Amino acid sequence: MADAHPLVRLETFALIAVGGFAGSNLRFFAMGLIPDVPSIVLVNAVGSAVLAFLVYEADYADRLTARTRLVFTTGVLSSLTTYSTFALQTALAARPLALGGIVAANYGLGLAGVLVGRLLARRLGVPRPTGGETT
Repeated sequence: MADAHPLVRLETFALIAVGGFAGSNLRFFAMGLIPDVPSIVLVNAVGSAVLAFLVYEADYADRLTARTRLVFTTGVLSSLTTYSTFALQTALAARPLALGGIVAANYGLGLAGVLVGRLLARRLGVPRPTGGETT
């Protein structure tokens, strides 16, 4: 990507911007459908699953281009998910049980999302050797 023609780089920046627009609007849409805390937990968990799928897909199947993964991870998913809102909701939680629930739900479901994303990517193919003693 570093050696790409300036117009190709500009096109990639534009695609990331469009992806960011889509991701932030998806989050806004989710927040309009369900209450604030559950919607943030949902977008963070779904975003974690999709991010894991995209990362592991590169290892197991490699059907997507690096540019496609970049647009979705940096564009869509970075705007869909939100650590700052999660942190603010946690800080504003009035009861310790609510605070613990927000943290447990975001991290627990986020980790579960990563495991699901990895499982789905594994079903697409087999890992490619990366070097070392096993190659």
